[in-house]
Amino acid sequence: MKAIDYEQVISVGCGIDVHKDVIVATVRSNSKDYQTRQFTAYTSSLTELRDWCKEEGVTHVAMESTGVYWKPVFNILEEDFA
Repeated sequence: MKAIDYEQVISVGCGIDVHKDVIVATVRSNSKDYQTRQFTAYTSSLTELRDWCKEEGVTHVAMESTGVYWKPVFNILEEDFA
């Protein structure tokens, strides 16, 4: 089977899965290097998420959420990653 390679378009991205009480975020800079961390839905923890993304050089964020749980996350991240 032949492997298919895609050109990397985003240097460092963060994928976020938003739940009611837990936010799981993965920062990935290439096909091999990534880090995953969990955060709570409290503002202080979401601020830690934002700061971590900035420290890692994240340029793009993608979120998946059910319902309205994404709104507090968006409110914290929008100034730096919108």
